[in-house]
Amino acid sequence: MTRSIRFTKMHGAGNDYIYVNTMVYPIDNPEELSIAWSKPHTGIGSDGLVLIGSSDIADFSMHIYNADGSEAMMCGNASRCIGKYVYEAGLTQKNKVTLETLSGIKELQLKIEREEVTEVTVDMGMPAVGEMALEVEAGGEIYTGTVISMGNPHLVIFVDEIDQVGLASVGPLLECLPLFPDRTNVEFVQVLKPDEVRMRVWERGSGITQACGTGACATAVAGVVRGKTKRKTKVIMDGGPLTIEWNERSGKVFMTGGAVNVFEGFIKV
Repeated sequence: MTRSIRFTKMHGAGNDYIYVNTMVYPIDNPEELSIAWSKPHTGIGSDGLVLIGSSDIADFSMHIYNADGSEAMMCGNASRCIGKYVYEAGLTQKNKVTLETLSGIKELQLKIEREEVTEVTVDMGMPAVGEMALEVEAGGEIYTGTVISMGNPHLVIFVDEIDQVGLASVGPLLECLPLFPDRTNVEFVQVLKPDEVRMRVWERGSGITQACGTGACATAVAGVVRGKTKRKTKVIMDGGPLTIEWNERSGKVFMTGGAVNVFEGFIKV
């Protein structure tokens, strides 16, 4: 027996996911559905599936499944989209929303104009800085990366010419290095100015994506600890820019950017 599930496709800086309100449409097999729905030709097409649910410790909860069916710990772009979703769907009237994730509770500050959420700032918490200059080999090349955790793992590599990086070939090699038993996200970064960088990302479980919120945060933190950028940095990705601030007093990282509702529909399962 089939049933119809209502979904909303949204993107933050081009990082697009399928969103389902599981308080109305419960889902039993998100891993399988994420794989099927994420396919561009036979499904909806996305970087993965995001489930919005209730929470005993926050206003809402978020579970994220990548395009390969693996579950992600956190996604900054998805968090911003959820802030827009829950307010504009009438699920909350708050302009400050708490969100339970696998990497802790995140606070979303909504900028609202004429009942529309135009921008969301996410308190991404405190980063964990690992090795600052880790040398790794992939595809016959030696790279120097900085290991950062934003609740999920990142390897940030600064380069002189980002357009010369063969991301499609080197990304999966770096993601699956034995150094990272749970795999890692990979960011290549070119510094344009002390407060502006260009970033391309290979996301763990999804491959090349237009943007990565936690990756942008990891990039900003790596820029500071490596002495390459200021604490407030514009991170330009293929899907658009985000503003990242690593607050010196609190030690927390704040991510600010927009969220876009692309389309809605029903899909049968």
